[in-house]
Amino acid sequence: MGEKVTLVGGGLAGSLMAIYLAKRGYEVHMYERRPDMRSGQYQGGRSINLALSTRGINALSRVGLVDDILKIAIPMKGRQMHDRQGNLNYQPYGHADQAIYSVSRGELNIRLLQLADQFPNIHMQFETRCVHCDFQTGETRYVDSDGYEFADKADIVLATDGAYSAVRDTMMRTTGFDYSQAYESHGYKELEIVPGANGTFQMEENALHIWPRASFMMIALPNPGGNFTCTLFLDENEINALDTPEKVKAFFDKEFADAVPMMPHLVEDFFNNPTGSLVTMRCYPWVKGKAALMGDSAHAVVPFYGQGMNCSFEDCVVLDDCLEKYQGDWEKSLAEYQIKRKPNADAIATLAVQNFIEMRDLVGQPEFLRKKRLEHALSELYPGVYKSQYERVTFSNEDYAEALRMGSVNDALLQHIIDEDLENELENREQMLGLMAQFQAC
Repeated sequence: MGEKVTLVGGGLAGSLMAIYLAKRGYEVHMYERRPDMRSGQYQGGRSINLALSTRGINALSRVGLVDDILKIAIPMKGRQMHDRQGNLNYQPYGHADQAIYSVSRGELNIRLLQLADQFPNIHMQFETRCVHCDFQTGETRYVDSDGYEFADKADIVLATDGAYSAVRDTMMRTTGFDYSQAYESHGYKELEIVPGANGTFQMEENALHIWPRASFMMIALPNPGGNFTCTLFLDENEINALDTPEKVKAFFDKEFADAVPMMPHLVEDFFNNPTGSLVTMRCYPWVKGKAALMGDSAHAVVPFYGQGMNCSFEDCVVLDDCLEKYQGDWEKSLAEYQIKRKPNADAIATLAVQNFIEMRDLVGQPEFLRKKRLEHALSELYPGVYKSQYERVTFSNEDYAEALRMGSVNDALLQHIIDEDLENELENREQMLGLMAQFQAC
């Protein structure tokens, strides 16, 4: 096609979008502020595991990478709750064949960069920080690791440079651009549960583990080496108050006693690893002149629905579909892309905050567990007719906005079944189908 596209950011969304564009014949130049992860010297950034689900799998399948990624991922078919006494309660995510996949952020990014490097029309430059974008001319300016400043000019600029995007920062200085950010009071600490003897897993391998404690929680995702990546989510003031090894040990002994024997490096990890922050960012429009925002630069969300990466990958799918639909007409493609994606980005941001409350506060409560058992029974009895909100978000490509709407419908239906004492009537097909139709119509 001869058109040049500049990608600002070579993370997950940037490297995937580069491949999509290269397959369409565009000349792609990608600039990334961090070192090349493939060098093995990269130490910075976030290493928290990601939960790959249907949307992400669909996006990776388009570039032929999904089978390779699933080989290094671990399926998680449900969540395992741990109470303070060490008692376990397991909740399946969906049907028996449904799972989300724990995968290393860094390893996934490396595989995408390796694939991108196979395309002669993709040019990648690392340790190069974007400092300005001109939306009318398509010119971007950068500073490299030696302090040298230079400019790049393209027909289209796509910003995939994350939650603290330099391109979005420039957009914020233009008229008509709306932006908001909301920080959670909670921060997070990354910790580790180590492997057992001979690299074995010390807990259930195929589950996401949660220690819900009403106002805070810890989660753990499995890794192929037998260890678990743990993340403590706790009010930042309370994290800061744990300022001695004795306080850290006493806190974990009280709240996560069953995990402590599996965390021999707990104190070192706690003090050596930085405290991360949790933020939701919303903005609009995503398109200004020749530039557009994608991924976290357009819609940073908190990680509690495991959809940040999946949502960003879906941005790539939708833009690729728009380019196909409009035969490479960028003005029409970008206009439709932002109209389609903005409501869904807002919806998953809302869902992610809601799921934080569910994981932290509700998963251990009897009434919530009762609803979950009821919901699972309806999903099994009426597959394709009753779909939980989690199933719509995680195991389908349905719009996030529709999943958010139907979650409210489902909750009202479940509460009605409980209030009217209809739990023994679940197999009464005529009655249940009638109720579902009634609540969906409302």
